[in-house]
Amino acid sequence: MFAIHVENLVKTYDSRRVLDGVNLDVPEGEFYALMGPNGSGKTTLASIIAAVKTQDSGVVEVYGKKPAQAKESIGYVPQENFSSPKLSGKENLIYFAGLLGYSRSQANQLAAGMLNKLGLSEEVDKRVAKYSGGMRKRLEVATAIFPGIKVLILDEPTTGLDPAARRSFFSMIQEIMDRKTSIILITHIGSDAELASRVGLIDNGKMIAEGTPDELKRKHAVEDVITVETAVKTDSVLSVLKGYSINGKVAESEAGYKIYARNGDRALADVVKSLDQAGHKVMRIEMARPTLEDVFFRLTERHLQEATG
Repeated sequence: MFAIHVENLVKTYDSRRVLDGVNLDVPEGEFYALMGPNGSGKTTLASIIAAVKTQDSGVVEVYGKKPAQAKESIGYVPQENFSSPKLSGKENLIYFAGLLGYSRSQANQLAAGMLNKLGLSEEVDKRVAKYSGGMRKRLEVATAIFPGIKVLILDEPTTGLDPAARRSFFSMIQEIMDRKTSIILITHIGSDAELASRVGLIDNGKMIAEGTPDELKRKHAVEDVITVETAVKTDSVLSVLKGYSINGKVAESEAGYKIYARNGDRALADVVKSLDQAGHKVMRIEMARPTLEDVFFRLTERHLQEATG
């Protein structure tokens, strides 16, 4: 039996299919990342699995039960902060424990233990309004992993966190994984999805690819990725780069451009030479292995961070 089973799931808003025949299976204890741009349907899928919303048609099961019948085993942390800034970390946990039916003494004991495990024991009496973004997110995960939770759903948990807070957050997630909890991470950040054991790519309400991070990169992004930054961004620069990228595909970002080449070492020198001949100064150029963002671009011809589909 899968921890999560989704079959031919459909959800429509205002005649638009936000989820269009989605299929998904997550085994017990797996760390699964669902990656896609804003508007791709990933948050809607998460909220249906968490029994916050209902589908139009299709099957959704959590350990063989409908989500509404399995709510006691599902922990859900939405993207928006929900802990009360006026209460302390401990008071927040006691409040949520009370909602789950724990007595006051049980809630006190649980709160103290969970805050200690999540590295917040020194912050128990501090008002959440004074927490950093990373501390607050850790606290909110704590509200979703009370005893009995088997499935944890995290919606864009690292948005707004600095690199140190992000590392700390995923260290905590690893500790949760050690309890054989199944985790679904909803994200548009490829480096976050890289940490999962398996990744599903979703776009316009449809699953477009699935596999381990390495499998996805081997299958869909076999070429080298060359990042180019020039003194100015012009159509002339873009025209030069298209000549060196497979099928003329160029991904543009705020900093510069990414092109894709099967022989990156040779292309690297040729790109610099051609741009120089065209009168464009190269500020930075480097080659790297493909990322999951590159896989998404290869499949959709859109840059993940900029897509809004």
